[in-house]
Amino acid sequence: MSQHHLKPLFAPKSVAVFGASDRIDAVGQIVFQNMLQSGYQGTLYPINPMRAEVQGCKAYTSIADIVEPVELAVIATPAQTVPDIIEECGKHNVKAAIIITAGFGEAGEEGKALEHAVLENAKRYGIRLIGPNCLGVMRPAIGLNATFNKGSAIAGNLAFISQSGALCTAILDWAQSSGIGFSSVISMGSSVDVDFGEILDYLISDTKTHSILLYIEGIRNARSFMSAIRAAARIKPVILVKVGRHPVASKAAMSHTASLVGSDDAFEAAVRRAGVVRVQSVTQLFSAAKALSCGFHPTGDRLAIVTNGGGPGVMATDCAADLGLVMASLSDVTMEKLNQALPSTWSHGNPVDIIGDAQADRYQSAVRACLEDPNVDGVLTILTPQAMTKPLEAANIVIELSSKYNKPLITSWMGGDQVTASRAAFKKSRIPTFRTPEPAVEVFSYLSAYHKNQKLLMQVPGPLSHHLEPDVEGARMVIEGALQERRKVLSEMESKALLSAFHIPVAQTMVAHSPNEALLIAQQLGFPVAMKVNSPDITHKSDAGGVLLNLTNAQAVRAAYHEIMENVKLNRPDAHMDGISIQPMIVKPNGRELMVGVTNDPVFGPVITFGAGGTTVEVMGDRSVTLPPLNSFLVKDLIQGTHVSRMLGAFRHMQPADMDALESVLLRVSEMVCELPMLMEMDINPLILDENGALAADARVVVDFRLPGADRYAHMAIYPYPTHMVSNWQLADGTDVLIRPIRPEDAALSQDFVRHLSEESRYFRFMNSVHELSDAMLVRFTQIDYSREMALIAVTEDEHKNEIELGVTRYAINPDGESCEFALVVADSMRGKGLGHKLLTLLMDAARIAGLKTMEGEVIKSNASMLKLMTRLGFSIESDPDDDALKFVRKVL
Repeated sequence: MSQHHLKPLFAPKSVAVFGASDRIDAVGQIVFQNMLQSGYQGTLYPINPMRAEVQGCKAYTSIADIVEPVELAVIATPAQTVPDIIEECGKHNVKAAIIITAGFGEAGEEGKALEHAVLENAKRYGIRLIGPNCLGVMRPAIGLNATFNKGSAIAGNLAFISQSGALCTAILDWAQSSGIGFSSVISMGSSVDVDFGEILDYLISDTKTHSILLYIEGIRNARSFMSAIRAAARIKPVILVKVGRHPVASKAAMSHTASLVGSDDAFEAAVRRAGVVRVQSVTQLFSAAKALSCGFHPTGDRLAIVTNGGGPGVMATDCAADLGLVMASLSDVTMEKLNQALPSTWSHGNPVDIIGDAQADRYQSAVRACLEDPNVDGVLTILTPQAMTKPLEAANIVIELSSKYNKPLITSWMGGDQVTASRAAFKKSRIPTFRTPEPAVEVFSYLSAYHKNQKLLMQVPGPLSHHLEPDVEGARMVIEGALQERRKVLSEMESKALLSAFHIPVAQTMVAHSPNEALLIAQQLGFPVAMKVNSPDITHKSDAGGVLLNLTNAQAVRAAYHEIMENVKLNRPDAHMDGISIQPMIVKPNGRELMVGVTNDPVFGPVITFGAGGTTVEVMGDRSVTLPPLNSFLVKDLIQGTHVSRMLGAFRHMQPADMDALESVLLRVSEMVCELPMLMEMDINPLILDENGALAADARVVVDFRLPGADRYAHMAIYPYPTHMVSNWQLADGTDVLIRPIRPEDAALSQDFVRHLSEESRYFRFMNSVHELSDAMLVRFTQIDYSREMALIAVTEDEHKNEIELGVTRYAINPDGESCEFALVVADSMRGKGLGHKLLTLLMDAARIAGLKTMEGEVIKSNASMLKLMTRLGFSIESDPDDDALKFVRKVL
């Protein structure tokens, strides 16, 4: 159980190559030749029924002729032969296959039938597949080169996963000449079985992989992808390129939000929440990977530039502004240091122009001063070779400084022959260096984005953000009522009722069905009033002539009723009208018109957007996009991503807007998304915000049926913190215990808990002599994805109200999706007090709710108390066939 289920794919002990050949340039010939020449460390079997020998090795007619076990099959035979080959492999107990062959789902109906047959056979025997239609897989450290690439790869610590085989070959050729090495190169092809999620999961624990690079064309399973990429990014830098940023087609949508938010917006929001860096080109992919592997500790986006030429400094500054970076404001202390060290003609600002005749000593003084400035997050040092310049001496000074500080230090030694030695010195010292300033600034922007996105990754919001709970059941009844009437678009009244159920302030609205009723309602609400057509078919009411504002008397109201009805009949004769909605005219002199919206991305599910509101939202296009669930930190990040955020502070005669009210609305919208899976689209436009609060003046909601399941948040790409699993318990001595799912901020608590366990308890839990948890283990144990694992910790409080961990239990779902492995450990002082029984009982309940059928684990044979607990809880106990010192325990849930 300790072995990853994809080990036969990526670390096989034996490989059979179907289609191995001597025919020059045949795919099978290249694949087998690559396996031989790369020095594969396992056993290799060529399979070719027409040959007794292939490339000097004994060939086999079929896999049935091989008496030894085969872990991996590499298939390079015609598509029509592949289903039977998979069947043969299954009978031989092969656990993984790489299908290089094309001609399946991409080749019409006949190909789709073949693909279906391959998958059916593979599932029947439990064979995991890479491909079809792929370049293959490389693992240089073990000599595995199961590809038809001409040549191998240098062994290194970068893992590259690509949905394009052609791009893989180009990158491998370029990387070879650039001295870039790989731990893995994985071409996924059609990825009919193993996808990004499982590959990333394997690479998390792969000690030879330090950074992960992805080339993505599309995502199939958002939950699996987000779960795995977030887990990977917590431990290793993940950098990706995603193509298809500007799709030609745009979907028809029922709301403003859906027409504003494209698929790339949702993808961008997803990867930011995943803590990864997204770049736009393959060159940037490797530049970012190099920078993130240099040992820097990125802390922000404030850049200082030190240069001996004004022009390059300005070029770098322009690039920084284009990328949204902040030119650091140097502190008074730094300015004084620079004044003392530099000639009086220096620039007296950032960029720090140390003048063209600068020698190494000026570089030393200026770069060191900037690195020591708390207002600076990174330094770009530029040198242009001039008559008196000594590039290598300056480079050596920068290298020396780099070893003393953790802040990013990036260099651009411009020119040719005069700076060649300097670039070589930088490269040897692993300092990012570039020929021109712009790519250097880009790399700093990636470091900054990595720091920012890692902070987003650490956020674990719950589904509910307020103490005042919403009326979820009432909101569901509104939606179900509309769906029972076969309506998917809620009326304005229903939409506002939904908002009210979640405590979002709405403008009081009533609907009139005649001019006289409109007059009575207007008098009841008080003049002036606004009148709008009430129609599920009309999104842009103003465009249809369906809005009249600031109506101040009875005559105007009656006339407006007739005018709106006539306008809509003329402009939208197909639209169904259900009267005219009337509300008090909202008079807010300092009001800012905003829009908050929800749409559903076909891959990533619900998406929340915020930006400028009013009738020009599509034209202005000012919006920021994020994935739910949200908390205060994520809401602030969402707001700051818009232009309209600059208008929310004090502005000319206007007082600053009530940001707490805006935050509350966005958190409430997040709650709606979490708790109402049937909510497909929503516009709150305009949301009027001033110094006194927020008010939803208009709202539009689109709903649809969604089948309920065991997973209450299955509709979301990011699983919320499971607050419903928090419970209170009490020990027999009266000690109050809180049992809750683990959180990222529990890292210090968990470390302290493990340190205070007895040596025996640590051995029973970790099966080795662990004294304390490594940083990677802490991340792995506390930053979990609740959709694929669960950890419940029991805590109490000391006399200072500080939490103390008493025990923890966890499960991780196995690849079959039906079973899980579990672990349990309690503090030595808690033994015999029933805490282990309570924790494991709650964990089993959680596993049942998640739809799991069995729970299993390994227990050291000498751990008598744990085995006794297993018996009491109904676990079966068997000897572990692979280890006499272990017992295998299992329970059907």
